[in-house]
Amino acid sequence: MQDVLIECSPGISGDMLLGAFYDLGVPKKVIEQPLIDLGLKDLYQINFKESKSCSIRGIKTKVENIDCSPIKRTWKSIKELILKGHLEDKLKKIIYGVFESLAIAEGKVHGIKSDDVHFHEIGAIDSLVDIIGVCAALNYLNPNRVYCNEPTLGKGFVHTEHGKLSVPAPAVIELVRQKNIKVLSDWSSIEGELSTPTGIALLANLVDYLEPPSKYSINSYGVGIGNLNFPFPNLVRVYKITSFYNSSINNNEQISPKREEIIIQEAWIDDQTPEDISNFVEKLRIEGAYDVSYQAINMKKNRIGFSIQAILPIKKKEFFRRLWFDYSNTIGVRERTQSRWILLRRRGECSTIFGNIKVKQTLKPDGSIIMKPENDEVLRLNLEHKISTYEIRKIIKESSKKFKAFENWK
Repeated sequence: MQDVLIECSPGISGDMLLGAFYDLGVPKKVIEQPLIDLGLKDLYQINFKESKSCSIRGIKTKVENIDCSPIKRTWKSIKELILKGHLEDKLKKIIYGVFESLAIAEGKVHGIKSDDVHFHEIGAIDSLVDIIGVCAALNYLNPNRVYCNEPTLGKGFVHTEHGKLSVPAPAVIELVRQKNIKVLSDWSSIEGELSTPTGIALLANLVDYLEPPSKYSINSYGVGIGNLNFPFPNLVRVYKITSFYNSSINNNEQISPKREEIIIQEAWIDDQTPEDISNFVEKLRIEGAYDVSYQAINMKKNRIGFSIQAILPIKKKEFFRRLWFDYSNTIGVRERTQSRWILLRRRGECSTIFGNIKVKQTLKPDGSIIMKPENDEVLRLNLEHKISTYEIRKIIKESSKKFKAFENWK
């Protein structure tokens, strides 16, 4: 099974993404079928036309509204439309997730419940076609994994139903925050909306990895052209790829642990209170120590002291040396370079009956994957639901197939 790579160049919007999927070879019938199933066919006309941006060819998507009634769709009405529609369950879930994330973001921005959100631009027929069409296209391709590079948001102002808004739009900012999406600032000098709420919502819900795979081959690709003119190509590319790194994982080949160099710094201190030692250890952790351990020891003149050991990134050894002298009473620090072998791991979240829970996955050498929830999440659920931590971990483990990664293996 192939993977899909979405290239934001430099931003992303729903119409550009839809054009790229069509250019990639997704049939128009596939894109329109769920719109027909939802009873929206008579409200629009869609055209895919050859176009260019800075001499680069691609497909421009144009959706014409032929519905004369000025409908202001709410999330509640769109939700009912999706849930009552005759769609396959997988596609229905994907479409629902995109609109739900937009509703939550808009509700947060305007300080209202998500069900009461009135979609303006998002509720317009062109945005409905873009979102539903992209979800249908990806469902048709059925990739193993979906990758995407970090988008750029842009700056300046955009005219909306709410009036003149600054870029990035408030809903974009909230989606980026909620979904922990990394964005680029390299194009910060460019005026204009490079990424739209529709584009970011699709990216947030459809993408598994917010970075390209380390090694892959390109099988085919499609190009979607945007409507705005910039002094650079305004486009989105969608690639069908074979990811060699991930295919080795799928085939259960032996996966070697990763070797890296670390720094160990330690000191013995017998002239500070336990409170001061606790504060110093916490400071080391906050500043990025991989781990810190300490224990009481007997020192000279029969004094009780503390042995403190910190495992640190090798690139920050000078910075941490300074912390020892600025935040503790030690007059010396022992330091050594050491190797360690670590299993590949990644952070993400798992959809459960409790909602989305933060978890970690570890990749074993035989290709098997171990998943465990963050302990803070387990304790929070224990207090909120009065369920044992054992039962909570069991429920989360049973939901392991609903894992969504925030990052690639590293």
